[in-house]
Amino acid sequence: MKRIIGVMFGLAVFGFGAFLLVTQPRSIAPEQLAGLTGDPVQGEAVFWAAGCASCHAAEDSSGDDRLILAGGQHFPSDFGTFTAPNISPDPNFGIGDWSLAEFVTAVQEGVSPEGQHYYPAFPYTAYHLAQTQDIVDLYAFMMTLPQDSTPSQPHDVGFPFNIRRLVGGWKFLYVSDEFTLQGDLAQDVARGRYLSEALAHCAECHSPRNLLGAIDSSAWLQGAPNPSGRGRIPDITPSALGWSQSDIANYLRDGFTPSFDAAGGHMASVVQNLANLPDEDRMAIAAYLLAVPDAQ
Repeated sequence: MKRIIGVMFGLAVFGFGAFLLVTQPRSIAPEQLAGLTGDPVQGEAVFWAAGCASCHAAEDSSGDDRLILAGGQHFPSDFGTFTAPNISPDPNFGIGDWSLAEFVTAVQEGVSPEGQHYYPAFPYTAYHLAQTQDIVDLYAFMMTLPQDSTPSQPHDVGFPFNIRRLVGGWKFLYVSDEFTLQGDLAQDVARGRYLSEALAHCAECHSPRNLLGAIDSSAWLQGAPNPSGRGRIPDITPSALGWSQSDIANYLRDGFTPSFDAAGGHMASVVQNLANLPDEDRMAIAAYLLAVPDAQ
């Protein structure tokens, strides 16, 4: 019996140690960014492609108000309601006192300056795939935006999902270094894949999720239930969409479908973002969407 107890204790200690190792928050050291200089002009393009304003500006804001990133929008889910924080460059209530390394760590590793895991409502699973230079440029641009002193609101997440350390285990299972669309891609499709998978995070809304809230990559962009409970987010694979490359690109610029319906809901904000990109980027996104496999 003593031997059995000893073995069980040893296994428990080993398991706890493995848990701590797997769930350890990972950060970007300043020396890893040595030699990188941010360009705010390039960073503005990254800002619009990454959709920062869609979540962190006031809901239904327009024009210059979309550059005031005071947070406050609420996002319901099966795990609770998440609230977008203030990410304006205010040094007290936003991210104005963050170093570049802290910013890159937050965006690409999903870890706060205090060393806590962010919930994956923040789409760092996508941004993890972005080129570090793009995130450095994004930091340079965001530090030029208006400061706002609105305090961030807490998330409404119950036990056990409020245990942040568990998010590290989720990351271990589901954060990948690989793009979903693989193969020998044409240049425009490869650019569209980067914009869609690493920045615009289209799959966050348009793909279903498993019981732990991770994207089901086997049904990539094949539609999903609306987290608000109202309707369904559409399948945007080629056969389901049925649009040409120019149809898609035009929709991403002006929000009108080929049948002259208008983008609504959260997609209207996405269109406002992507309308700021050059035509060739919207055409690249369209080429990517037409290369995504249809549902089997």
